[in-house]
Amino acid sequence: MRLLIAEDDRDIAKALTALFEHNNYSVDTVHNGNDAYDYSMEGNYDGIILDIMMPGMDGLQVLNKLRSAGIKTPVLLLTAKSDVEDRVNGLDAGADDYLPKPFAASELLARVRAMLRRRESYRAELLEFAGLTLDLSTFELAYHGKSFRLVSREFQMLQLLMQSPGIIVSTDQFMEHIWGWDSDVEVSIVWVYISNLRKKFDKLGAPVTIKAVRGVGYCLEKK
Repeated sequence: MRLLIAEDDRDIAKALTALFEHNNYSVDTVHNGNDAYDYSMEGNYDGIILDIMMPGMDGLQVLNKLRSAGIKTPVLLLTAKSDVEDRVNGLDAGADDYLPKPFAASELLARVRAMLRRRESYRAELLEFAGLTLDLSTFELAYHGKSFRLVSREFQMLQLLMQSPGIIVSTDQFMEHIWGWDSDVEVSIVWVYISNLRKKFDKLGAPVTIKAVRGVGYCLEKK
C-alpha cells in the first residue's frame, strides 16, 4: 500500500513516515498544500493523510480540488482542530475520516486500515494463487503449511502481482507504486526483489514463478 502524508510540522511528518514504513507501507511526504495537491494528482496512492493547517493551500482546499478533479483516493484528515463544525466541513468536503491531534499511533493505523478497506478497489485480506497465499495483515506468504514473513518491499511487490495473476506489472509500475515517482533508487532493485521472491517460492515448494517479459515487466504464473 502506498500513502501520501501531507504535514507541515516536519517532526510530526518524520514520525508518521517512520510509523507507516515500519508497518509495511510505502510513503511519500510533503509539507505544504500545493505539493500535496500536485503529488495527489501525479501519484498512484492507495490513501492520503492530510493536515488541515498547511501553508499554500490548506487541507480542505486540497481536498476540494481533488474531489472536483475526480480523484477518489481515500483521504484521512489530521488536524489540531476538533470542533464539530471542523469535522463536518472536512467530511462534507469529501474526507473519508477525520482524526484530531493529539492521537495514538495505534488508532491512526487502525483508522487508515479501515479507510483502505472501504475504498472502491478493496481486496480481501488473503490473496491466493495456485495454493500460495499472502496474508495482507500479517505479511505472511504460505504454501501447504510452510511460510515466510515477507519484508516490506517483497510484500508490496508480491501484493501487486497476486492481485492480478497473469497480468504484466511493468518495472515503472513497481517503481512508482513502491518507491515513489521521484525516487532516485536504481530500477535494477526490482530485479533483486523479484529474485528474492522466486527463491522463497522454491523453498516453499510452490508451483508458482514470476515470469520476466523482456522490455515489458513481470507477471505471476503457474509453473
